[in-house]
Amino acid sequence: MRIVGEREARRINKQFRKTDRATNVLSFDTGDIVLCHPVIAREARQQGKTIAAHYAHLVVHGVLHLRGYGHEKKREAARMARAERRILARLGFPDPYAVKFPRPA
Repeated sequence: MRIVGEREARRINKQFRKTDRATNVLSFDTGDIVLCHPVIAREARQQGKTIAAHYAHLVVHGVLHLRGYGHEKKREAARMARAERRILARLGFPDPYAVKFPRPA
């Protein structure tokens, strides 16, 4: 598991996923998980979450990808979200999908 900046996350995402932008979390078949701190911090602020809760969610999300979970189709996305909620609840974190987003000023 590595925590990187936006430049490195963008480079990795472009190299391995052919997407030219930084993303919050990337998982690889080798077991590697890359987390982009600036993206995670920005998303946490925008979504009204603590950074710790958002990091916990994205680590769980990344590990579930390594375990074969996906979210390309509605059914598999629902299955993954249920697993995320269950695991995060056990860890003492709120449902990441129930957080209310603040309204823009």
